[in-house]
Amino acid sequence: MISFFICLAILIVGYFTYGKFVENTFGPDDRETPAVAINDGVDYVVLPQWKLFLVQLLNIAGLGPIFGALTGAEWGPVVFLWITFGTIFAGAVHDYFSGMLSERNNGDSISEVTGIYLGKTMKNIMRVFAVILLVMVGTVFAVGPAGLLKVLFTNNGAGGVLVNPVFWLTIILVYYFIATFVAVDKIIGRIYPIFGICLIIMAIGVCFGMITGTARGEYVMPELWDNFKNMHPNGTPIWSFMFITVACGAISGFHSTQSPIMARCLKSEKQGHFVFYGAMVAEGVIALIWAAAGCAIYGGAGLVEVGGGNATSVYEICSKTMGGIGIALAMLGVIACPITSGDTAFRSARLTLADWIGLDQTNKVNRLKLCIPVLGVGAILGYGNTLGFIDYSIIWRYFSWTNQTLAMIVLWSASMYLFKEKKNYWVTVVPATFMSAVSLTYFLMAPECLGLIPFFKNNTTVAYPGGIIAAVLFLVLFLRATKKAERA
Repeated sequence: MISFFICLAILIVGYFTYGKFVENTFGPDDRETPAVAINDGVDYVVLPQWKLFLVQLLNIAGLGPIFGALTGAEWGPVVFLWITFGTIFAGAVHDYFSGMLSERNNGDSISEVTGIYLGKTMKNIMRVFAVILLVMVGTVFAVGPAGLLKVLFTNNGAGGVLVNPVFWLTIILVYYFIATFVAVDKIIGRIYPIFGICLIIMAIGVCFGMITGTARGEYVMPELWDNFKNMHPNGTPIWSFMFITVACGAISGFHSTQSPIMARCLKSEKQGHFVFYGAMVAEGVIALIWAAAGCAIYGGAGLVEVGGGNATSVYEICSKTMGGIGIALAMLGVIACPITSGDTAFRSARLTLADWIGLDQTNKVNRLKLCIPVLGVGAILGYGNTLGFIDYSIIWRYFSWTNQTLAMIVLWSASMYLFKEKKNYWVTVVPATFMSAVSLTYFLMAPECLGLIPFFKNNTTVAYPGGIIAAVLFLVLFLRATKKAERA
C-alpha cells in the first residue's frame, strides 16, 4: 500500500504548495466581492467559509469520485497517477480559476465568463453547451437515485408505491424544483454540509477498512511500480479512455458550472484557495481512496465482472470495510450524492439562462419563468427513461466527453485571462493543451463519438496522432493570438 500512501501525501502537500502557487498567480486581493456588493438574498448570499467548502464539495462530487474512480480501477493502480497529478495540476487549477474568474465578473455563469476572454462566438456556443450539459446532469442524477430507491425497498420486502421508480422520480423532481427556486442559503446552504460530512466519513471508513483488511491479508493492494501497465481485462486503452472515465476524480468541466454558485457567496477572494482548490483536492482524495479500494478488493477483472463503479460495487465495498454502518452510509452516498449534484445542476442551468437573457432573478415570477421549462425538460427526459422510452445510458455516455471538453474550454479561457493580466499563463496552458489532446483523442475513436463509424472505433492509429496534432494546433493558435495582441 506504499504507492497509495505516497499519492495521498502528494495530494495533501500539493494543496499547500502548488495550490498556493496557483493562488499567488491569480493574485486575490481585498476588493469587495459580489456576495457583499450585490447581496440579493437569493443567489448572492454571504456564507461562512466552512460551509462554502462543504457545499462546493457536494456541488462538484456527486457520484463522480466514487463510481468514476472505481471504474478507473479496472486499469489497475496506474489510475492513482491520473487522480493525483490530474487533481493537483489540472482539476484543482480548473476549479480555482472557474470560481475566481466568475467572482471577478460579478458571479457570472461560466458561459458568460468564457465569452469575456474567448469572444462572443464562443460565449454563445458555451451558453448552449452548458445548458444542455446541465440538464443532462440533472436528469441522470434524478433517474439514478429513483432507481436505487426502488432497488433498496424491493430488497427489503417493501411493495406498492415504494417500489415504483416513477413515484421516487416525482419526489426528487419536486425537491429539485424547490431547491432551484428558493434562495441558496435556505436548502442548499443548510443540508449540503450534512451530506458533505457524510461523504467524507464514508471515504474515511472505507480507507480504514481497506488498510486494516490489507494488513490482515484479506485484500491485496497492487503496488504501482510492480504494475505500471494497462491491467484492464478487456485491453481498453489507457489513453484516453481512463482519462475520460475518471472525470470528477481528477478534472471535470461540470465543476466550472457549479463554481459560480459559490463565487456568489464568497466574503473574501482569499477564501478561494480553500473553497475551490481545496474542495477539488478533497474530491481527489476521496477518488484515490475508492480507486485503491477497487484495486485491493476486486482487482481489474473483478470490477469488470460487477460492471465497474455502480451501486452494487459500492454497496459491497462499504459492507466489507465497515459492516452494517457501511451499508447505511453506502445507500446514503449513492442516493444523496447524485441528488445534491442534480439540484445544483438545474440551479446552474437557471442562472446560465438568466445571465444569457438578462432576466432579474430576485423576482419570483422571473425565477418561475426559468424553473418551469428547465425542470420540465428534465422531467420529460426522466419520465421517458423511467417508462422505457429513452435509454438512460444514451443520456449518460455523452456526458463524459462533453464534461472534459468543457474543462478544456474553461482552461483556455483562464489562459487568455492570465495573458491579458500579464501573469504566468502556462499554469493553465499546460493542462489546457493536455485536456485538448485527451478530449479530441477520445472523440476520434470512442463508440459514442466518431467510433459510431466502424473505421474509427478504437482506431488508435488514427486517434492518437490526430488528438495530439489537434492539441498542438490549439496551443499554436493560442500563442499566435497572444503575439498578435502584444503587437496591437
